[in-house]
Amino acid sequence: MVDMEAKKPYVIAIVVQLIYAGMFVVSKAAFNHGINTYVFIFYRQAAASLLLLPIALVLERKNARTMLSPWLLLKLFLLALIGITFSLNLYNVSLKFTSATVASAATNAMPVVTFCFALLLKMEAVRPRSASGVAKLAGVSLCLAGVLAIAFYAGPALSPVNRHRAFATSSPAPAAAAASGRTATWVKGTFLMVLANMAWSLWILLQARLLRECPSKMLVTVAQCVFSALQSFVVAVVAERDFSRWSLRLDVSLLAVLYTGLLVTGVTYYLQAWCVELKGPVFFAVWTPLCFVFTIFSSSFFLGEIVHLGSIVGGILLVGGLYSVLWGKSKETKVATCGKVNSALDADADEENNRHKQPQEKVEETASSASIV
Repeated sequence: MVDMEAKKPYVIAIVVQLIYAGMFVVSKAAFNHGINTYVFIFYRQAAASLLLLPIALVLERKNARTMLSPWLLLKLFLLALIGITFSLNLYNVSLKFTSATVASAATNAMPVVTFCFALLLKMEAVRPRSASGVAKLAGVSLCLAGVLAIAFYAGPALSPVNRHRAFATSSPAPAAAAASGRTATWVKGTFLMVLANMAWSLWILLQARLLRECPSKMLVTVAQCVFSALQSFVVAVVAERDFSRWSLRLDVSLLAVLYTGLLVTGVTYYLQAWCVELKGPVFFAVWTPLCFVFTIFSSSFFLGEIVHLGSIVGGILLVGGLYSVLWGKSKETKVATCGKVNSALDADADEENNRHKQPQEKVEETASSASIV
């Protein structure tokens, strides 16, 4: 039983990466099938809101009245606009222009981008002459090299695992289009994905500050989910005014909406939060490259995607950048911990010396008094 409990975080981390890989594949399949990306985001957030809102009303009804002030609701609205509505819409447009493999590779850059924003906001520090500082700077450089490799180097195409696609599509995949000369679209999609990750990373940092004001993760998550559903509806109405294209049929589009709205937002976010709380954020981030590996095989098998060598090389560079930053961060944490331990030991030693000095000083005072007498 003890071994099973110890293995739970590892199993959950792997399951979460599998679910994320499925998200990239079914989302890409839905876009290939013709669903509007903006309409898809609205349906996804609406499905997540319908799942989470009743749970929040049952569990957090008392806290909602005291914590959710008008000023806090305004902050949550702006956070949802930046981190969910803007980020997810950019991400889905970029996924339509590129491939599921590129999308999963780009997720490895998120911890590095988050670190860069934290550096600008003075929430992180870098010592260029230390080993941890060099590792962090090297990680940022590898991350940039990976993005440039994915954007500008296609390389030879690798044969798909399965030439018969499990999800029928109504339009050719952008990967094939890029191979036939649509390089500009591929480059634009790659940099839109980087911009989406930047918005998401900024949202993570701003949300961390907001959680100090409102520590209820459930309320913060549900409020942002509802706000993003309303915002996404406005965006979708502006982008797609033909409401006949809003209809969902029993195909991969409906599967993608239910998968991303219920399974990803409703289940995976909880599992991820539980895993991070139990083992820490570094432990969870270490498993992120697994999603890249799973997505390569899944997109090739289910979508028949042609994976290019440039995407593989770029993904490897992004993974290297991720591990370099994580190593630098863990090295820095160990040094800080050792420094605190040494400070505590020095303080104990000083206190012990003071205890020994006091009786000795008393003896000396008594001796001197006796000699005077």
